[in-house]
Amino acid sequence: PVTRQEKRTAIKEFVEKWRGRGREDEDDRSFWLDLLFRVLGVSSATDHMTFQNKVVVESKTKSIDAYLPETKVLIEQKSAGVALDKKARQSDGAMLTPYEQAKRYADNLPYAEKPRWIVTSNFGEIWIYDLNTRVPEPFKLALEDLPAEAHRLAFLADAAHTESLRHEMTVSLQAGELVGAMYDLLLKQYRHPEEEATQRALNKLCVRLVFCLYAEDAGIFGKRDLFHDYLAQFDARGIRQALIRLFEVLNQPADARDPYLAEEDRILAVFPYVNGGLFAEAALEIPLFTEELRTLLLTRASDDFNWAQISPTIFGAVFESTLNPQTRRSGGMHYTSVENIHKVIDPLFLDELNAAFEAAKAAPLAGGARTKALRALKTRLAKLTFLDPACGSGNFLTETYLSLRRLENAILREDRKNTQGVLNFERDKQIEISIGQFYGIEINDFAVAVARTALWIAESQMMRETEDIVQADLDFLPLKTDAHLVEGNALRLDWNDVIPADRLSYIMGNPPFTGYTMQSAAQKEDMATIAGSLGKNLDYVSCWFIKAAQMIQGTGIRAALVATNSITQGEQVAALWQPLFTCYGAHIDFGWRTFQWDSEARDKAHVHCVIVGFSTAPNVSPKIIHDTDGTSRNAANINAYLLDAPDIFVQRRNRPLCAVPAIFRGSQPTDGGNLILTDEEKEVLLAEEPQARPFIRPFMMGKDFIERKPRFCLWLVGADPATLKQCPQVLERVKKVREFRQVSSKAATRIKADTPMLFDDVRNIVTDYIAIPQVSSENRRYVPIDYLSAEIIAGNMLFALPDATLFHFGVLTSSVHMAWMRAVCGRLKSDYRYSKDLVYNTFPWPEADEAARAAIEKNAQGILDARAHFPGASFADLYDPLTMPPELLKAHQANDRAVMVAYGFKKDMVEGEIVATLMRRYREMVEA
Repeated sequence: PVTRQEKRTAIKEFVEKWRGRGREDEDDRSFWLDLLFRVLGVSSATDHMTFQNKVVVESKTKSIDAYLPETKVLIEQKSAGVALDKKARQSDGAMLTPYEQAKRYADNLPYAEKPRWIVTSNFGEIWIYDLNTRVPEPFKLALEDLPAEAHRLAFLADAAHTESLRHEMTVSLQAGELVGAMYDLLLKQYRHPEEEATQRALNKLCVRLVFCLYAEDAGIFGKRDLFHDYLAQFDARGIRQALIRLFEVLNQPADARDPYLAEEDRILAVFPYVNGGLFAEAALEIPLFTEELRTLLLTRASDDFNWAQISPTIFGAVFESTLNPQTRRSGGMHYTSVENIHKVIDPLFLDELNAAFEAAKAAPLAGGARTKALRALKTRLAKLTFLDPACGSGNFLTETYLSLRRLENAILREDRKNTQGVLNFERDKQIEISIGQFYGIEINDFAVAVARTALWIAESQMMRETEDIVQADLDFLPLKTDAHLVEGNALRLDWNDVIPADRLSYIMGNPPFTGYTMQSAAQKEDMATIAGSLGKNLDYVSCWFIKAAQMIQGTGIRAALVATNSITQGEQVAALWQPLFTCYGAHIDFGWRTFQWDSEARDKAHVHCVIVGFSTAPNVSPKIIHDTDGTSRNAANINAYLLDAPDIFVQRRNRPLCAVPAIFRGSQPTDGGNLILTDEEKEVLLAEEPQARPFIRPFMMGKDFIERKPRFCLWLVGADPATLKQCPQVLERVKKVREFRQVSSKAATRIKADTPMLFDDVRNIVTDYIAIPQVSSENRRYVPIDYLSAEIIAGNMLFALPDATLFHFGVLTSSVHMAWMRAVCGRLKSDYRYSKDLVYNTFPWPEADEAARAAIEKNAQGILDARAHFPGASFADLYDPLTMPPELLKAHQANDRAVMVAYGFKKDMVEGEIVATLMRRYREMVEA
């Protein structure tokens, strides 16, 4: 069998062979067969991979560069130097990225051959897309990183290892489970487990144990298994005292230790001095250990597990998940995947730093220009500073540190290559980046301890990587640097006290998301302090945007924060961003539109988020919008709705901006369910009280409307009292409505107890009307809109538009109105939340002439006719992207074209251009 050293040598030889070279048409076979053989150890590589497989795309035969049938991997190869995110023109004129080109091939393969993975490569980089994810994001692997990251490619050769790409995640999650088990067993051993002091002591003990477990596996303690072997000398009852002695020794320099220690306990004397404050608290409460605890620590957590393989970025979040999940939710905290962290830090600074590295590499060797450029970049990296004002377990800080150190190592590697193995950097200049460049604020003390430990682990891992490059041993202990992590409420602290603005480079992070209605009293007080009267309309996360804008005003600091998508939709947009733009001079540099934000914690949080990068200093870099579908595009300006459009704020209006019929919300029952009847309840009631028939009307909420399954209601507007008295079951329901309203906490509802036979809010519609559901799925291209009979009572989750013509129907159901709705409406999670005041009343209608109106009316009728072919289908069926009938889609598209013509829009305008134009019209109309 191949030894570990032989494998590392083979991988390094592969990297050297392919560095800086490779042509798509000439070298792709050699590259991939060589990778399978040298890197993955596949002896018969040609049996695993095929090349130039044929696939038919739109009647034209294309060739797939490489395909691995056993593991379902499709490879699209490009020449060295070709950017893997750059679109290129195809033979049919389409502009596609390498991934999009490969995806088009994949979509046209037979089902049995459809790939599980898509891999794109330009020899210097390998980007891996997992097609099992909803929106595949590439995992990017550089050729230079293969010696340390080769295990991530195991899925190429063995279908049983398809999760190898997530190896660090898997190991880190397993580590989290071990910590959780240890935590639970230790808690039972404390005398007062319910006390806060016990909780703090237990948290610190867990941090120390994890550090020791990692340190022995990573070689930090020098001798492998040193921690295990020391504790193995003791039975369960002896471990407590052994840990107390060990922690005392780890906090002592060699010259300050008991001079007789080596003779008394030789193994204890071998432990190095750690420093960093981790073991400084001598009075830490440690409980007695049980045999079960001893076995867990020495066998499962030490013998059977390798802590050196964990990802400090992921593990920090998982470690913190040992806290009570309810505590995490009440704090609004959400933990973050590595891929999502890079959505923030890459466009904020890392993309530009990587580009600077490529430019330095391209500088001429003559006269030492390349060495000077590399050295200048390395010095620049060491001067950057970063603040995460809601740092939690430190995953943003940790991943940023790892990314910068990898770049620093790449500089060292390039310098060594240029000088035939002799480094230009003196020993004390080989590692200049330190965790002392990182600042954080976190309200939870345990999270602070975890963040500090995660950074130390990251520092250790990167030092080992540097040792491979410089071919020398480097001293990790005693800890020489420490991140500046402050425990406290970031909204009550002055961030300049943590790091002065004139020393700060970047602000980043993922602050708490808590919505206004879910905020605690203390959080509402924070909101009032930071946002003033605007606080009642804003989510908690807005406070971090406001404080960041205050700090960066008049500086070169750039910021990027994650937030719920609500701050870029609906009424919060103007409330938050108008002051940031006008008072502080902020502008948006880049943005990620709504996407699902997943975490790596045990109790995963699924929230719909945006990322906003902003600054006050001039920005010469391109403004970029990353969209929900994974595409990115440059923008002339990014407004607060994360659209390429002017800085316009759509404000709520009580009446329509244009001369169109008024829309209103349907009737609200507030009845405890007593005025609403299912079909079965209606039949039972009428069987016993047929005289009640005049009081029963069809009733629809939004869900009923979309599913085309009306319920029924007791509609007693204008009911004859004499007839009503002959309906005891109806009267019993009315009595229960009164009782329900009388005990309400709302005064307005208690007043309505005086009229229990009526809905709380009565909208007595006497003509047919257009109905629009208040909430509709984001997956639908069109919000379902329809005419309803005046007989049907619209509930408060439907909007009603009486006196509406086919022209109004056609415009409202068009892609133009849908684009406006998507841009300015609020959201319920990710679903569209239609609004009278914010969507309908602000919408700039077209000034259509008679011919344009006639065309819209004709095509609007075409939509109704197309629906009529499917009387048994619900709107959920008709407007599902997978089941929408072609006839209906065609009718909508014809209506869309007619509406576009009425506006004078070009037929090829994309949605962003449509919204930008509508916003300009909106501003003109408001100003007029």
